[in-house]
Amino acid sequence: MDFNNRGPAPQQPTHQSNQFGATPPTSTKHAKQKVKRDFHFWGSTILGAITIVLIIAVILVVGLNSPKSQAKYIYTNKLQAVFLNTGQVYFGNIKTINPQFLVLVNIFYLQTSSSSGSSTSSTAKNNVSLVKLGCELHAPYDQMVINMNQVTFWENLQSTGQVAKAVAQYYKTYPHGQTCSNQGIGSSSASNSVQNATPSGSTSSTSSSATTKKP
Repeated sequence: MDFNNRGPAPQQPTHQSNQFGATPPTSTKHAKQKVKRDFHFWGSTILGAITIVLIIAVILVVGLNSPKSQAKYIYTNKLQAVFLNTGQVYFGNIKTINPQFLVLVNIFYLQTSSSSGSSTSSTAKNNVSLVKLGCELHAPYDQMVINMNQVTFWENLQSTGQVAKAVAQYYKTYPHGQTCSNQGIGSSSASNSVQNATPSGSTSSTSSSATTKKP
C-alpha cells in the first residue's frame, strides 16, 4: 500500500450549516443569557412599579381613614360633644385632632346630684347641672388634651339643643368669664365641701351647720 500519497485529513466544519446554508450564531449561550438578563430587568421594573402603586394606595387609604381626617367634619362655629370610653362626656370646641389626641377648649361637663323628695318618701331625685371647667379643686385651665384611644365618638351639637342653649346663656350671664362661686348651669345646684356651683336661674345654699353644747 502507498502511504506517501495520503494527504492531510480534511478538517470537520466547526458549525453545521442548516438546510438553507446559513451558519447559526457563534454563541447561543450568550444570546440566552441576554434574554434572561432582559427578562429579569423588565420583571424587576414592573414589580417595582406595582409595589410603589400599592404603597401609595395603602398610604391614601390609611390617611383617609385616620383620625386626622376627622377635622373636616368639625363645625367650627358649633359646640362638640366628646364621649369617652369611661362614660364621661365633655362639651366644648375641638381645636385640634390627630391620630394621637384631640384638644378641647371652652369645656363644660355634666354633674349629677341626688336629693330626697320628702321625709316620708324613700325615692331620690337626680338633679343634673352643666358645669364650666375651671373652678375644681385643682383649678385646671380651660383646655383639655384627650388621648384618641379614650374617645368612643364625638359629634357636633345643634344650637337648638339644651346644652348649646345653656352654654349660650352662661356666656351672656358671665361675659367676662366665670367666677368660681357661680360655675354651674342647669336646673338645680350642686355643692361640695370646697365650693357651691350655682346654676343660672336658681339659688344655692350651704347646708352645713355647727351645733354647740352649753356646759
